[in-house]
Amino acid sequence: MDLGCWRRSGRTLLCFYLLFLLLRDCRAQICSAPPVANVEENQPAGTPVLSITAEAGVTFELQVNPGNFFRLEEAAVVVNTPLDYETPPTDIGITIQCTHPDQRTLALQVIILVKNVNDVAPVFAQSQYDLSTPELAPVGATVDMVEATDVEGDLLYYYMDPENEYFTIQAVNTPVIVVKKTADYDVVRSVSFKLIAVDTRTPPPSGVASFSATATVSISVTDVDNRPPWFQPCAETTIGSSKICLGSGYRGRVNLTEKTEGVLPLEPGPVFAIDGDRGRNEQIIYRIMGGNEAGIFNLDENTGGITMLKAADVAGPVVLTVLALQFLNSDQFSTTTVTFDVVIRSRNPPQFDRQQYEGFISSDLGPSSLVLEDKSLDKPLRVRARDADFIDGVNPDVRYTVEDGSDFTVTDEGFVLLKTELSPGTVSIRVQAVDTSNGESGMTTVSIQRSHDNRDPGGHCRSQHGSHSSGDGAAPVLPGQYHEADMVALGASLAVLVALCLAIIGLLLVRIRKGDAAWRKLSEASLFRSTLARGSGKMKEGVQYTNSGFQNDGDTGSVTSDLPTKADLALDGAGAASGRGQGDVAPAARAAMAASALQEDFLPDGASLAGSDRADSEKGVKPILTKERRNEEGYKSVWFKEDIDPNAKEEVRIIPDSGERDADEEEEEEDEEGSADGEEDVSPPTRRLRCRPCWI
Repeated sequence: MDLGCWRRSGRTLLCFYLLFLLLRDCRAQICSAPPVANVEENQPAGTPVLSITAEAGVTFELQVNPGNFFRLEEAAVVVNTPLDYETPPTDIGITIQCTHPDQRTLALQVIILVKNVNDVAPVFAQSQYDLSTPELAPVGATVDMVEATDVEGDLLYYYMDPENEYFTIQAVNTPVIVVKKTADYDVVRSVSFKLIAVDTRTPPPSGVASFSATATVSISVTDVDNRPPWFQPCAETTIGSSKICLGSGYRGRVNLTEKTEGVLPLEPGPVFAIDGDRGRNEQIIYRIMGGNEAGIFNLDENTGGITMLKAADVAGPVVLTVLALQFLNSDQFSTTTVTFDVVIRSRNPPQFDRQQYEGFISSDLGPSSLVLEDKSLDKPLRVRARDADFIDGVNPDVRYTVEDGSDFTVTDEGFVLLKTELSPGTVSIRVQAVDTSNGESGMTTVSIQRSHDNRDPGGHCRSQHGSHSSGDGAAPVLPGQYHEADMVALGASLAVLVALCLAIIGLLLVRIRKGDAAWRKLSEASLFRSTLARGSGKMKEGVQYTNSGFQNDGDTGSVTSDLPTKADLALDGAGAASGRGQGDVAPAARAAMAASALQEDFLPDGASLAGSDRADSEKGVKPILTKERRNEEGYKSVWFKEDIDPNAKEEVRIIPDSGERDADEEEEEEDEEGSADGEEDVSPPTRRLRCRPCWI
């Protein structure tokens, strides 16, 4: 036989044998069930887990059933006890025994897997979390992480309730709390909110089956050391994000050359500073940094109390610079000033003139009305305190205050004013006079009666039966008004006074002008100077208008008041005769005309110097032309360089000594020389005298 054929025949037989065995086993499989089954946790008892397929007449028996979690109901396996995924085991193996009536048996092994469902809420480790963060922490800074756990391993979502402006969570699945806005300790001290962890994305309530956990979170804002000490009292002011405290310093008073024992009182209070970071309240110490070079004062480092080591020997303010700094951090400090007024000790405090004053005020008057001394007088009540340290008793530093009432006030001058409406009756107030320079004071009592008086506000007497009114039936005078007749009388009186004053002033001016000899002499000298200077339009350089030898003459009969008129008329007449104005007259001629006018005034009869003796004797004046000054009484003189004989028949012409000869003068001298050579001149000789100075 062919070997290949044999081999093929053997394989065929083997295949048939195997097929026989398989068919035999299939006939022997009397029951079947899936090898693996699933069941959800928390299912109630009787819930089917799997079904068994079997031949007719086959019976079943649950041989292996760990935990007795399952049972058989006919050809099915059902839940006997609810299963919990979180409680092992989560995979349970059972064995089912199948028995055929012909005694055949089959054991089925099935693994039942417990499926997890969302039935457990997440859990926070604590129900209350107390956290803290420093003030001024930057945005995004981490505060802490508050995380919940879920035994089922679900992804948790976090929410804050309610939202706030200072803190937030980093992400919805990351419960890291971070700074949302910088917090200031003085503005916010703590923030509280609820943190919710949910095992579904949609936060409750949303209608979706979910489980959640809640914890309360409190975040305290802690104060940091970022502010220096603040002297008290002070006014807090915010500039941007910084806060400062402004104080006005301290002030005290000590007496000159006196040492005060104990701690010196100050205004507005003792030297005291607090830590600007009130949440820290660091210890503060004090030091004097300047102004105590004389070693007068001592400062307690711990309390800030200031005492004196010796007396102040110089009056005036002493200004101390005081430093306050933290004991542990000297970088935090601030300064202030303490001013001591060194004053001379007062020996006498202010004292009122009377221990008690009485005043009256009408009930018709309202606020700001004066309290009067008496019902029948319009004189206001004045309370005055005198200080014996002053010669006149008036201390300018005294101020008045009302201690026990707000219905009245007292001015600096001591007048009492009504401040508010007051019911009729008697009110007693206490008035204090305080010397603001040293704090000394005096006290008095003022009794004020408020009632209806018998006078109208204008000061007119009222009838006991009615108000005052004019006799002609005019309307009654209202408060603050006057009658028309009163105003007319007042105007007439003022007009008479003004007229009388003007008359007296005019009389005084006339008397002063008539009796003032010095004034007249100055006027006469000014007239003569202007006369000499008028010819050329300007003053001659050689003419002097003062004479030190002619001063302090008390004679008032020098020259009459019409000298300017005569001099001007003489000049005007000369100009008119020549057909020229004053400006065209030669300077020498103008000077001669002016001198002639003056000479005529000295010699009223116009004859000669000798012929004027009678007139002068009548006037008590003796004219003299001389170089010397005569101090005898009754003389009036013109001072020339040369003596002149009064009996000589010479014409005197006064020519200003200008240092240069005028053209007119030279022409006249040439004429004189020509006449001397020719015919004889029968006119009186002319004498030219230079006058420096010429006095009238």
